[in-house]
Amino acid sequence: MAEANILVAQDQFSCSVCLEILKDPVAIPCGHSYCMGCIKNCWDQTDHTGVYSCPQCRKTFTPRPDLCRNTMLAEVVEKLKKTGLNPPPAQSYAGPGDVPCDFCTGRKFKAVKSCLTCLASYCETHVKTHYEGAAFKRHKLINAIGDLEQKLCAEHQRLCEVFCRTDQMCICLLCSQNEHKSHDTVSAEAERTGKQKQLGETQTEIQQRIQERLKEIEELKQAVESLKRSACIEIKESEKIFTELIRSIEKIHTEVIELIGANEKAAVNQAEGHMKKLEQEITELRRRNTELKQLSETEDHIHFLQNFQSLCAPPEAGDLPSVTVNTGISFGAVRKAVSELKDHIEDFCKGELVKITTTVNEVAVYSLQAPEPRNRAEFLKYSCQLTLDPNTAYRNLCLSEGNRKVTLRGEIQRYPDDHPERFDSYAQVLCREGLSGTRCYWEIECSGEWASIGVTYKGISRKGWDHSCCLGYNDKSWSLRCSDSSYTAWHNNNQTAITAPRSPRIGVYLDFNAGTLSFYGVSDTMTLLHRFQTTFTEPLYPGFRLYCFDSTVTICQLN
Repeated sequence: MAEANILVAQDQFSCSVCLEILKDPVAIPCGHSYCMGCIKNCWDQTDHTGVYSCPQCRKTFTPRPDLCRNTMLAEVVEKLKKTGLNPPPAQSYAGPGDVPCDFCTGRKFKAVKSCLTCLASYCETHVKTHYEGAAFKRHKLINAIGDLEQKLCAEHQRLCEVFCRTDQMCICLLCSQNEHKSHDTVSAEAERTGKQKQLGETQTEIQQRIQERLKEIEELKQAVESLKRSACIEIKESEKIFTELIRSIEKIHTEVIELIGANEKAAVNQAEGHMKKLEQEITELRRRNTELKQLSETEDHIHFLQNFQSLCAPPEAGDLPSVTVNTGISFGAVRKAVSELKDHIEDFCKGELVKITTTVNEVAVYSLQAPEPRNRAEFLKYSCQLTLDPNTAYRNLCLSEGNRKVTLRGEIQRYPDDHPERFDSYAQVLCREGLSGTRCYWEIECSGEWASIGVTYKGISRKGWDHSCCLGYNDKSWSLRCSDSSYTAWHNNNQTAITAPRSPRIGVYLDFNAGTLSFYGVSDTMTLLHRFQTTFTEPLYPGFRLYCFDSTVTICQLN
């Protein structure tokens, strides 16, 4: 009773926000109390709405209430602290993701144990009766788990403590004595012991894979750092080369400008020299013309006759070359040559850029695609568990060995009423499991004269004799037909003959993302029989077709 009173006191003086004893307690208008810091933080987050609510009762207030320290409540809390009645740590209460105690009232504590007999979970306080009471000595306690109802048989509402290996499911004792009577059953504990070893092997493999991936990450980090360093060096070297190239172009530019300028200067100087001589000749001719005019106007006949001979002599011909004036002077030819040079350089650079781009892209820094397995041990890392789906089985196909073996019989098997997924014309069956987005490997053993092994999209037709129903004869499926003496690969009704020795076991390797489906002859070595290369767009379902009565196909256990 004292313990209950303590718990009540603790609940009364705990903040419902931080779940700890109140610090600087304040009471808001609805009557609930909080730590001043907790309620202030809550309301600060809703300042933009202008509406403030109580975290417990959700009552709203407008405007924001003023917060004042509750002195009396603070004194009571301080006294509680001195008496040692502090609330349990916040982690002892059940939070999101925790299993709550089924026997706590009010705020529930976190359960520490679950009872498989009572099908209930208990906190540290309420589980004590299972340790102290004689009536509970035989009850089985385990670490707290949720959804205890799932441990019950849906039909008999009894604890599932038996495992049916035939149907691979947990059942209760009544199930083992009735509908599972003829099945291979063991106790759940015995099956757990057997699978515990397998789990350990899987854990070891996972840990090994983790180490491999960590190594790959380290290698990738080193490759990236190397890439960065190499890229930095190449950028600097490229900048030097392009700087030199730009300087060369600028030099050519300067030379062309200087060439045009020199040509212009020479032509101008020549023209100016010729013009100067022409001007001198004009001056001389004008002087003689003036003298001839004066002579023609004189009245002195003797003077006229004495000077006529010298003044009327024709002027001496100058040594100036004849000049042809080009009224359309331009350097268009030069401009054309420069333009052609530009085009030539641009075309050359484009071609060289394509080569450079190809060279850069071909530099293999690292590959994100894991390499193809090289031996059976590496293939087995991708092994998957497959089971045959009775709903797809042709009526003369008999499934056995936990739905891992199929045999073609002369008599019709007892299957439920015709199922829409059942093949009604071809002796075919598919697996339950759809494979996609990963790598998978499985092995098959065949007996009899003929059998087909393949994969298909779920949308393959099931009814009638059309090729759309047959493995390998349509665009939805791929198969390998095996006989005593040969193999043939089929897809979309196209066949590829394969010459290879007969292998008692066939390995099938699917790399969904890479779009490859490979068939191997399995012996001491892995012999590639055929590989399909395509792009898979839907999950693939392994499937089989049998041709002769009493022939079988078995999915091998690889663990």
